[in-house]
Amino acid sequence: MTNREILEIAMQQSAIDANCDKDDFTRKDNVIVASKKHPNARKYLEFPMQCTLISYGTNIVASIDMDYKDIVERYIEKYPLEHCFETPNMHVINKELEKHNMQVCFMAEYFLPDINKIPAIKCEYELRILDQADFTDLYTPQWSNALCEARKELDILGVGAYKDDKLVGLAGCSADCDAMWQIGVDVLPEERRKGIASALTSRLAAEILSRDKVPFYCCAWSNIKSARNAIKSGFRPAWAEMTVKPKDFVEKMNREL
Repeated sequence: MTNREILEIAMQQSAIDANCDKDDFTRKDNVIVASKKHPNARKYLEFPMQCTLISYGTNIVASIDMDYKDIVERYIEKYPLEHCFETPNMHVINKELEKHNMQVCFMAEYFLPDINKIPAIKCEYELRILDQADFTDLYTPQWSNALCEARKELDILGVGAYKDDKLVGLAGCSADCDAMWQIGVDVLPEERRKGIASALTSRLAAEILSRDKVPFYCCAWSNIKSARNAIKSGFRPAWAEMTVKPKDFVEKMNREL
């Protein structure tokens, strides 16, 4: 695959998730569409979406419950694209949505691999390719970024770093949709800052590409160490999303955290 083909695949998946056309992400004007569940959408998404703003850098596609169309339309047409995804402008839409018991919840940046720059990063420990059978006893807190216990059936491939036969780092990928697999990575605290995360991430990205799937990587904008790992592993920023959730969902997350 070429970088252009990878980007086209990602946009097509975003179009499925958002219930829009792939070309909507490259238009000069913003687009508002009604959120609707699609059988090929990313498995972890919940539908219908109250409001999700998606941008590949050219415009905003808003996939929403049309009850909030006026609020969303006023917002995305009033402020520049980049300001719609950050404070202070974000408070404007949050204030309006709170009247409907909704709040801004997730703000995430997504990365795609640069096919020409995925490095073969050396690691001082042995790297092993893992599959579902190897994950059975690994659904524990220290590996919660690499694996997801709630969706075990989607965790299908991984790379582990072993020190004297002990697992000290793990990158896993979730088959969130047919064409794209999402990478998550964990390293034990005492083994961090040794280049293990990037060695695992880049190796897993290469393994995913060899299976004709597109690896992608996601982190919060403020997660600097994760974004640095993505870039060091050969990934580049591709798109951003801001997601609105019911207020009780946000409050529940805050209690759990």
